[in-house]
Amino acid sequence: QVRVAESGGGSVQVGGSLRLSCAASAQTFCSYDMEWYRQAPGKEREFVSRIDSDGDTKYGDSVKGRFTASQDGAKSTAYLQMNSLTPDDTAMYYCKTEAFCGINAVYDEVWGQGTQVTVSS
Repeated sequence: QVRVAESGGGSVQVGGSLRLSCAASAQTFCSYDMEWYRQAPGKEREFVSRIDSDGDTKYGDSVKGRFTASQDGAKSTAYLQMNSLTPDDTAMYYCKTEAFCGINAVYDEVWGQGTQVTVSS
């Protein structure tokens, strides 16, 4: 069973920074592709970023140039460095992990519970 846990959310002022973490774990070896999504009250879920096991990244248009995705050496934890934050970035941020586990690379997809980011003016 693959499990993920987000952390690092909080409250900051406009122009501030936060770094979110998404830690994935499983009983067997897995490779992970990790994505971040966010959803604000009354708005649809929005794609934020993706980093695959090779370290390749992709970003949503609204965060390009401000957010940076990265991963640790074991490639089981993803980070999202968020700079130049604005009130429009206020949302619940969710980590979606696409895991390929074991010798046969069995696929599993797991969402974290989310971490709240609030940006005040």
